[in-house]
Amino acid sequence: MLRIRKEQNEELAKVALKRFEDSMIIHLNKFFPEECKALDAEATRRTIRYAIERAAGYDIVSQRDVCIYTDVMFVFGRDFDKDPKLPWAGQILNDKSLKDKPHEKADKLYDTALENIEKAAGIKPEPKDLRHE
Repeated sequence: MLRIRKEQNEELAKVALKRFEDSMIIHLNKFFPEECKALDAEATRRTIRYAIERAAGYDIVSQRDVCIYTDVMFVFGRDFDKDPKLPWAGQILNDKSLKDKPHEKADKLYDTALENIEKAAGIKPEPKDLRHE
């Protein structure tokens, strides 16, 4: 029987995360070139990691769904999920009826974001004192 040690599993997870980040960099540069330019490459990567972490807090973990979450973040701002001007975001992300339906939650988030696009603030570079160097 093949056994994967904990250390090996952790390395595989790091490789998968790096690949996902790399694919998101390409995606974001294609669809949000100005925002990525304003952030620079490392800040864009940090923003992706932040989006992954925030999305996971809402049980959004698949690459597809995290991509949707990240796209919405780039359109509405880094903490769109807590923005009082965007109550629909928090309502969807905290909707108990969607707790075990992350794909539906991501789809609803995307659809509602499109309906509210006029309120888009966009992603901005992090203030210097908040950067996680």
